[in-house]
Amino acid sequence: MTLSRIAAVVLISTSAVSLAPAQQPREWVPQALEALRESASSKTEFTLDHSMLVLASRLDPNNQDLRRVIAGIHGISVHSYRFPEVWAYDPDALTAVKQEYKDAGWTQLLNNHDKDGGPSVTELWVRMNDKAISDVAVLVAKPNQVNLIVVSGSISPLDLVHLGGHFGLPKLAGGLPLPNSDTRQ
Repeated sequence: MTLSRIAAVVLISTSAVSLAPAQQPREWVPQALEALRESASSKTEFTLDHSMLVLASRLDPNNQDLRRVIAGIHGISVHSYRFPEVWAYDPDALTAVKQEYKDAGWTQLLNNHDKDGGPSVTELWVRMNDKAISDVAVLVAKPNQVNLIVVSGSISPLDLVHLGGHFGLPKLAGGLPLPNSDTRQ
């Protein structure tokens, strides 16, 4: 997503928040995330409810797959934290976030660590409701940043591929995030 599209989404979201009635986000976020948030030097956090997602999807009117996926989503919550130094965040806080997902009954579908044994990680968690995916969380920890994206609503693994590259979700290929040379490490 280009910088101009991100700016447009933020502008639309800000406008929609002032016009829309107050709605509580439905997604669950682990309490342990607060420890990472507190130690971060830079924080970007936002939640888009269904009406904001529909409005933002109009920025890409030719992408019918994106519009179909958004029809089943209640909201997306993005938590992005940057740290001043490499590996400056507490690995125990990251472990606690993972443990909270496990304790809350979420199922881990992906656990991708650096091949060199480094602490970088990409994890995909899902919450099931009557044998259907009701929520998805993507946790990406890099040397100087941690990102958690939570998608609430009816979604399939294929839908994640269509959401990749939008709303803060990394682009995916074969279920794995594609490297992005534009992001800092």
